[in-house]
Amino acid sequence: MLAGKCVVVTGGSSGIGLATAEAFAARGAHVGVIARDRERLEAAREAVEMARRSPDQRILAVSADLCEMEQAERAFRELADAGMVPDVLVNCAGRILPGEFETMPLEFFEENLGSLHAAVHACRAVVPVMSARRSGHIVNVSSVAGYLGVYGYTGYSAAKYAMMGFTEALRFEMKPLGVRVSVVCPPDTETPGLAFEKTLRPHETEVISGGIKPIPPRQVADAIVRGVERNRYYIIPDALSAFYFRLKGVLPELFFAIVDGDIAKARKQRG
Repeated sequence: MLAGKCVVVTGGSSGIGLATAEAFAARGAHVGVIARDRERLEAAREAVEMARRSPDQRILAVSADLCEMEQAERAFRELADAGMVPDVLVNCAGRILPGEFETMPLEFFEENLGSLHAAVHACRAVVPVMSARRSGHIVNVSSVAGYLGVYGYTGYSAAKYAMMGFTEALRFEMKPLGVRVSVVCPPDTETPGLAFEKTLRPHETEVISGGIKPIPPRQVADAIVRGVERNRYYIIPDALSAFYFRLKGVLPELFFAIVDGDIAKARKQRG
């Protein structure tokens, strides 16, 4: 199903993005990777080439800051000129900078919102082509923090809740045009940025997480590939996150009570 298709992954130089690019390459797809850091991007391109199923598959890499619309347009134009017009777009670009709202630097809040801007710009670059040919699949990576407000993640949850709303509205617009849309909601994932992220987390956040072990990027990537193959809208790669998705939807008061209890416990520990 995916062999011979063109897949473009944004934020594909590390973490979930890189694992996703490798997973599509392993299914026989041509893969284009977009990211900002040129050095990491070249290493990612080599890793994706190693994962491909056939030497005939094209693996391309383009450096761009997708928070800038002009750079997004240039990147997708460059890929198109090389024959990489995406059948599938996976938006993974973005950073996570937590901190309590009252004291976190305002630029942290703005930086978190960059993932939404990057996805919007990438979608604007590919939607005209997909809608004109009446086919394609857009996958936006949100987060568990896109349906559960997380202590210490006001900026990130704002961005990822917005990603959920943007993707749902986009789904309704694209379906009559034959373009499929999905949203991915992973929990903590073992990415290079997670260790740094944890240095910024409030104590309360760690207590709420309850020592839950992060999942590997490949688990998220495999879920994305399966979600594209099976045309799923919600792609939630682990059972615990899926449980909380249902709990919050059916019994929000219970969810609030559980989290409020964890926060009270954390503050008692801290004195």
